[in-house]
Amino acid sequence: MLPALLLPSRSRPAHALQRILRSTRIQRRWYAAWLLAILSILSACSPALNWREVRGSEAPYTVLLPAKPASFARPVDLGGFTVEMAMTAAEVDDMNFAVASARITDPAQRQAALAAMQAAMLRNIGSTGHTEKAVTLKGGVPATEVVATGKARNQAQVALTLHARFAMHGDRVYQVIALGPVAQLSDETADTFLSSFVLH
Repeated sequence: MLPALLLPSRSRPAHALQRILRSTRIQRRWYAAWLLAILSILSACSPALNWREVRGSEAPYTVLLPAKPASFARPVDLGGFTVEMAMTAAEVDDMNFAVASARITDPAQRQAALAAMQAAMLRNIGSTGHTEKAVTLKGGVPATEVVATGKARNQAQVALTLHARFAMHGDRVYQVIALGPVAQLSDETADTFLSSFVLH
C-alpha cells in the first residue's frame, strides 16, 4: 500500500484539484504574456549596442565601438592652420561615436589645436553652456572631459547631448566623441565608450 501522503486527500475532491490546475495554467499564461510585453517594450526603447574593440588605423589607440565602424580622413582647419584629421566612427539609432586624431609636429600648436577642436564641437551643436573637468585616460594620459547640450541643425531641432574627451599624446591630438539625442544617449552608454579609449 502506498503511503497516505501520496494519495489524493479526501478533503480535496477531484473537481477542486481541476480548478486549481486550471487556475495555475491561467496564471502561467498571464505571466508569460506580461513578461513578453515587458521584453518587447525594453527592446523597443534600447538600441542594439554591439560593442567591439577597434584599433586605430592611423593612430595608436584602442576603443570600444557599438557597431561596425567606418574610417576616413580629410583636411580641417584648427585655429588657423590646416591638418589632416583621421576619424573612425560608428552610428546606432542616431547616436554617433567617433575618435578623431591629427598629427601636429609643432608642440607649441597642439594645445591651440585641442582648444579649436573643442570649440568646433560646441559650435556644431549650438551649445550655450557646458561643463568640463580634468580626467586621466587609461594608461595615465591627462585629458579634458566635456559634457554639453544643444540642438540638431535640422527642422526637427532635436535636443542633443555631447560627451567628449580631448587629449594630446606623442605628436598627435585626439578627440573622442559620443553625440546623440538626449532621449537616447544615456550617461552610462557614453561612459562605456569614453572610458574604453586607450592610447598606446
